[in-house]
Parts: sequence; C-alpha cells; structure tokens
Amino acid sequence: MPSGSQCVIVRLSGHGGFRHRLMELGFVRGEKVRVIKNAPLRDPIEYEIMQSHVSLRRVEAQHIEVVPLTDEVADNYTFNGTLTEDAQRILGEHGKTVNVALVGNPNCGKTSFFNHATGMREKVGNYSGVTVDSKLGVFKYKDYTIRIFDLPGTYSLTDYTPEELYVREHIFNNHPDVVLNIVDASNLERNLFLTTQLIDMNVPMVMALNMYDELEKNNDTLDVEMLSKMLGFPIVPTVSSRGNGIEDVMKHIVDVYENLEANTKHIHINYGQDIEKSIDVLKDIIKQDADVDSEYPARYVAIKLLENDQTTLKSISNHAEIETLKKVAAEQRALLEKRYKEDAATVISGAKYGFIRGALAETYTIGKDRSKQRAYTVDNLITHKWLGFPILIFFLFFMFLMTFILGAYPQEWLEMFFGWLGNVTDKLMPDGMLKDLVVDGIIAGVGGVCSFLPNILILFFFISILEDTGYMARAAFIMDKLMHRMGLHGKSFIPYIIGFGCSVPAIMATRTLENKKDRILTIITVPFMSCSARLPVYLLLISALFTTSHGMLVTGVYKGLILTSIYLVGIVMAILTSLLMKKIAFKHNSDQFVMELPPYRIPTFRNAVIHMWDKSVQYLKKMGTVILLATIIIWALEYFPQHSPQIDRYTAQIERVEADTTLAQADREAQVAQLELDRSSVQTENSYLGRVGKVIAPVFRPLGFDWKMSVSLLTGFAAKEIVVSSMGVLYHADTEADENSSALKASIQAQTWTSGKLAGQKVFTPLVAYVFMIFILLYVPCVAAVSAVYKEAGGKWALFSVLFNTSLAWIVSFLIYQIGMLL
Repeated sequence: MPSGSQCVIVRLSGHGGFRHRLMELGFVRGEKVRVIKNAPLRDPIEYEIMQSHVSLRRVEAQHIEVVPLTDEVADNYTFNGTLTEDAQRILGEHGKTVNVALVGNPNCGKTSFFNHATGMREKVGNYSGVTVDSKLGVFKYKDYTIRIFDLPGTYSLTDYTPEELYVREHIFNNHPDVVLNIVDASNLERNLFLTTQLIDMNVPMVMALNMYDELEKNNDTLDVEMLSKMLGFPIVPTVSSRGNGIEDVMKHIVDVYENLEANTKHIHINYGQDIEKSIDVLKDIIKQDADVDSEYPARYVAIKLLENDQTTLKSISNHAEIETLKKVAAEQRALLEKRYKEDAATVISGAKYGFIRGALAETYTIGKDRSKQRAYTVDNLITHKWLGFPILIFFLFFMFLMTFILGAYPQEWLEMFFGWLGNVTDKLMPDGMLKDLVVDGIIAGVGGVCSFLPNILILFFFISILEDTGYMARAAFIMDKLMHRMGLHGKSFIPYIIGFGCSVPAIMATRTLENKKDRILTIITVPFMSCSARLPVYLLLISALFTTSHGMLVTGVYKGLILTSIYLVGIVMAILTSLLMKKIAFKHNSDQFVMELPPYRIPTFRNAVIHMWDKSVQYLKKMGTVILLATIIIWALEYFPQHSPQIDRYTAQIERVEADTTLAQADREAQVAQLELDRSSVQTENSYLGRVGKVIAPVFRPLGFDWKMSVSLLTGFAAKEIVVSSMGVLYHADTEADENSSALKASIQAQTWTSGKLAGQKVFTPLVAYVFMIFILLYVPCVAAVSAVYKEAGGKWALFSVLFNTSLAWIVSFLIYQIGMLL
C-alpha cells in the first residue's frame, strides 16, 4: 500500500507465535489501517491502527492481506460499530474465503473426502500415490467460501519424496488459513506421526477422523474430546465414503479461521530433556534473524536442522548466522547421537511415536473383535506363492474378455447409428466439397473412433475396481521380485497398470517412486503398456480379421486371447528394455520395497460410475478437439488435388457410360459404380496424403504395410485413436459390401494389392493385422505422453523415448512378419 492510503485487513497468514504477535498489535480481520510513511531506507513502515502507530518490516507486512478503501468508505468504516454497505461487501467478498490444505496419509480417504465435500470427481484409489498434484475444489458453508486444496498423500514431511516436499512447500509458500489433517481412524498410531509434524509447523489445524465406522466395527473405543484437548485442535469423526461428518468439519474450519474454536491451542511435543535442550540452543540462533523467524517457526526449523534436513537448510540459507547455525546444528546432532547411539532423526522419530503412544494410551482402547485383521485373510489366497501369479493373469484376461463381450453390443449400436447418420447426411446434403467433408471426413473418421467408447469405458471400470478394492497394491507385492530383477521397484507395477488406461497419468504416478533412477526407468517403459487410445485400433482389426464360426463365446475367447497377447508383448518389451537399460545406463540396485498393503474395501458403485464418466468426458473432449481437427486435416490432404490427367480420364468415362442409352439400367449403374470406385482410388493415391504415403511406404513395406497404413501410423503421433479415423478416411468404405459388418471393416477386408508380387492378394491378413497392432503398441507414444515424459524426466529422455520406441517397433514388427511369412 502506498503512503497515505487506507485499507482493511481481510486475512492474516504466518505461523503461530508470529501470527499471534501481529494480532496482539491489532492486526485482525476487518480492522482499518492507514499507511503513514516509509523509513528513509524504505524499511520498516509506519502504520496507524486502532488509534496507535505501529512499525512493521516489509517481510512482516507481507503476511497481512488487505484491500484498499476509498476515502469516502474509509471515513465511515467502523469494525466494532455499524458497517456501511460497502464495508460489508468488502468483507463479504474477501474476508469470508477460507483456504484449506487437505493433508493426510495415502489410503486415509483424503480424496474421497475432497470429492464429497466439493462435488469434484477426482480419482480415488486404495493404494498410495493416487493424487500426484494438488486439486482445488470449493465448498459453500453458510456465507463462507471454503477453497480446499487436495494435496498428495504422504506419510511424513521429510525431504525424502517429491510428495513430501510438495506438501511442505504448499503450506509454507501459500499459507493456508487452516490445515485439514485427514486421519485413518482404524490406523491411528501410524497416521498420527504426520500429525505431530504438522503440530511442529505450528499451523491452524482441524482433524477429520476418517473411516470412523471401521473403528466402531472393530469394537475399538476412542475418547475424541480428550484427544482433541491433548492435541490442541478440534477432531471430528467422519465417514467420507458416505459424506458423514463433512458439514461438522466445515463448521470447525470456519470457527478456527474466525478464532472462535474453544479447543484450539498450540502445544509443544515434549521430545525429552536432551532433545529439548538442543532445540532451545538452535532456536536462540534462528531468532537472531527476524526475516527467517517471521517466515518459519523457529522450533520447527530447529527440529529439522537436528534431523539434518537439507531442504530446510537450503530454505534458510540467507540467515544472517547461517554458518554458525550449521556448526551448532552439527555439534548438537553429534551430542544426541553419542548419547542415544542412533542418528538424531531416528531419535526424534522415536520421541514422536512415544508421544503418540502416550496420547493413545489415555484415549484409545483396542476392541477384542479385530475384523480389520480378518480383512487381510483373503491375502492367503490372493498373494499365495503359487496361486498369486495365475490369479493376477486371470484378472487381466477377464478384464480384456469382458471388454470384448460386454462392449460388443453398444459398439454395434454406435456403428449402426453412425452408418445411418452418414446415409441420412449423404441424402440430405447437396453434392460438393462440404458434403464430402462431413460424410467421408467427420462422420467416417470421428464416428469410427467414437464407436469404441463403450469398450474403453468397460476397461476403465475394471481398472477402477482393481484400485478401489486394494488389489492394485497386492499386484505390486506379487510382482516385486520380478520387477526387482528387471532393475525396477515393485511400485513400478502400479504405473504399468494405470498405463493400460492412459500413459499420461501413469507417467505422473511414477512420482511415488523415491529413487530418481527407478522413476526414469519406469517412465521410459510405461508407454509399452497398451493404453486405451490404442484399443480402437485393436478392436477394429480383431473384429474384422480374427473371427470363428463357433459361436459368440468361443469367438469372444479367441479375440480375448489375441488382445491379451498384444498386452503381454508390451509387458515383455518393457521387461527386456528395463534389463537392457539396467546393463547400459542404470547400473544400480532399486530402493528397498516398502509399501503399505491397505485392507480390502468394497468399491462403491458411485466411484466406479464417476471414473467411467470422467474418462468418457476426456475421451469425448479429445473427439471434439484433437481428433476432429486431425481428421479434417487428413481428409483435406486426401481430398486435394481434385484434378489430374488420370482422374479426368475416369470422369470422362463415367460421363460416357451415363450417356450410353444402349446399356441396360443395371449394367450402367454397375459400370458407373466401379468407375467411381476406381477414380476414388486413383484420386487418393495421387492426393497430397498419397504422395506422403508413397515417400514413406518403402520404410514400412518390409513389415507388410501398404502406403495407407503407413500414413495412418504417421498421423497416430497426435493421438493413437486418429489411426482409426485416418483409416476411415483413406479406405473408402463400400457400404453395400457386407450387410453384417460396418463399412470400414468391410473395406479393410476387401483391400487388395494393386502392384508388385502380391498384386490381387489381400492387403490385410491376420498376420499383417497382428504386426500392425504390434507396431501401434510399441512405436512413438502420443504427443501428450511425450510431453509428460519431458516434464517428468527431461528433454533427453523424451527424445530417447521417441527414437527408441519407434526403432524397437520396426525391428519387432519386421521379425514377426518375416518369420510369419516363412511359416
């Protein structure tokens, strides 16, 4: 605020002691402040508040959020008396917005709470690492707007993983008004460790004691009120999966924000005489620099320095006595380690758990009936030494089988709908370029991709079930030894499974891997997991070329086996790539396998439907943007030029046949139809797209692909679904070819080679189709996936992914095709 201006306080950030000092000076929400003047060196600044003059440094003043007042409003502005309409509006707009940081362990129901509170549809999963970035949602409580930031799940706030650092930085950099700590009521001792770290940070807190129904189901008892008094903040039992207790949580958040909460006080966890003495020594030095002291709680910084937390040390590197601080911290750590025969971080962690056990000993009683433990008995079968792998393979096979069988009916309905839409549009629109664009470009291209939406939704439904039940963590447990031999971490299996849905969130999910080399190796192998965007290509070719005459069930099993084999090839290539990279670039041992196995939970129908809907919305958005645009561009490149000597000759022949009255009506129509088909083929071959295809065709000819398939692969770099829409544009469908098949399938089945040794033979055989699907599986990921690799691993690895994947795809496809031809 400039000198002489007036403003009103709407928010006060900062940590406990510093924040209270400002409040004691009168800096509270709704109070009017006049800026008097800056000191000669522009720091500190003199303010008038409550008829008193107060001096603040700029570093302190920046923790006070204000809005300017006009002179007219300021003169009539009285916080304790009657507020003018303008003053009420200012406080209503700015002072009743509460920023809340949602912090908790993985699997504690944090994202479920967020979804119920805000109506958002974030991904919910029963394994660690679902939330890899913060999400913002809004909850309206009375006349307050509560902005909730769903932060990544984390077990602690050290500097061990990116999630832990992200949560710490969000709290210190964004200064949330309240931290909402979500705690799993059925696993209190482990969850409260994070709570003790938040207490050290001296932030305003509310605790949601989530999954309280499980605590009651176990016949455990907890004195919530006494625990609340001991910890110094309100605790509210909740069941977020049903939305129970959320309104109560919001009430307490507002009360803490308005300083109306009776149970709010800041406590210091007693770490014992020796540790407390070391903390006091460091606190005295930290407080010598007012800038650092106002930014970070001195006690928290002292504890982190004793733990040798390098991120904290870096954040206070501008401290006036930084060298002294480093030296004294090292001395105090050495004293503690000599005294306890353990490193200082372990000693402090032990003291935290001592505090937790002491608090629970007075408030918590474990019941005799531990149904939670019985929830793990199913692991005797699911993770059995001999049965674990067959069960995992069965689940994956069943998922793909259901994708075919259940998706066949709605897929056929959509194909019939787009066929009908194309015929109606063809009859209603006048001949011309616009009609060709709509019918042959948009409806044929986008409609061909859209018909596979049901299959993709079914696939995402099953992945959601695996996540919500807790089986995903068991899959990582089963696969750890195999993954370790590949040079990967067992947790890498989770991004692989997510990769069956989409490579982008799978690549982001690698952030749960603590070791950087594990992350990069997982990132560059995740694209080998066949994402749902490739599924339309598989479904199209398998439906068209892999059929039997033994009934729907046998045909479904046959197609399911073909599809499963495609996915297994991707997994094998990921394994071989990992082994190769381990020998060349990643000669290291993976981190130790430490992963929580959450209790099994029954997935809710609501979550499953939300996931399906979210994925369908993303898919349809892609239809209306990337795929639509790419389809129009591909159609235009295939449509132009419209004139050439060859095309004009066919046009002249068509006109002569139509004018020939000596021919019978049926013969004339048959000749015209054949000539139009030949002209269309010549026009496509001589189009701009055809010319590009002819240039790159020699590269793909050893794989059994024609130039149209080569062009489809080229366009697939934008998005793999575009391969289908490209084929829909390039392979002009003869709708009369097959009454029982879609036009595109019939056209693919009818394609023949026009030249060379294979002239007259079918372009698409089961072998060629299989090789084409393998190439689609292995070659360069889509633009979005490459961008995700660039963001998470850097430009070098993004370029490597493009070049290596494409080269590997060509080599593997070449070997399969050539060996297949010999056999």
